[in-house]
Amino acid sequence: MPSPVPGDARDPPAQAAGRGWQPLPPHCTPGAGSSPLHQPHAPAALLLLPWVILASVSVGKTSTVMALNNSNILLPCTFTTCIGFQDLVFTWYFNSTELIYHGKIKNKATEPTLIWHNPRVEFVGSTTKKDNNISIVLNNVEFSDAGKYTCHVKNPRERNAQHNATIILTVVHKMVETDNTVTLIIVGVVGGLIGLLILFMLIKRVVLFIIKKTQDGNGVGGL
Repeated sequence: MPSPVPGDARDPPAQAAGRGWQPLPPHCTPGAGSSPLHQPHAPAALLLLPWVILASVSVGKTSTVMALNNSNILLPCTFTTCIGFQDLVFTWYFNSTELIYHGKIKNKATEPTLIWHNPRVEFVGSTTKKDNNISIVLNNVEFSDAGKYTCHVKNPRERNAQHNATIILTVVHKMVETDNTVTLIIVGVVGGLIGLLILFMLIKRVVLFIIKKTQDGNGVGGL
């Protein structure tokens, strides 16, 4: 059967889904800031949606990490794709220009293969064991390693559309321990004041209760 013509009114998404095409994953939905779909071999169910998020690259919940000088630091990165991938190429750059890792993934069933890497960079991700994980570890961190690390992905199935995410690395001589002494003193003082206030209110109520009982007793005796 010939492939349906994009935008053909005779082939609505419902009919396309009926031919066995899978529905879009949760993250593959129209949204603001999406890139236009330019995939010639995508199912009609996708082609009929002119604005679809095809793929994304993530470096986790935070885009900044801190490393101790001479330590090893993990630089996380994962990618997602709505239409799968074939011969996907991924690279890591330092400060946008210096290549530090270059790899390729044939498909979902295979592990990434190394093309080139900096001797101090170690690949720790996985495609078959983890969810499209292309993380790396930078060994023996130096102060000169501080800067931007960009995880870059190019998928031929998306007409080589490119996606990337960046981590900011800070290198320090030693990890600064937070001094909570002042905070503890403030909390202690405030807690003490509250305790004294409660004690004062209890004493006041007891004194008023005794005075009231005394007055009531004097009144009865006068009769």
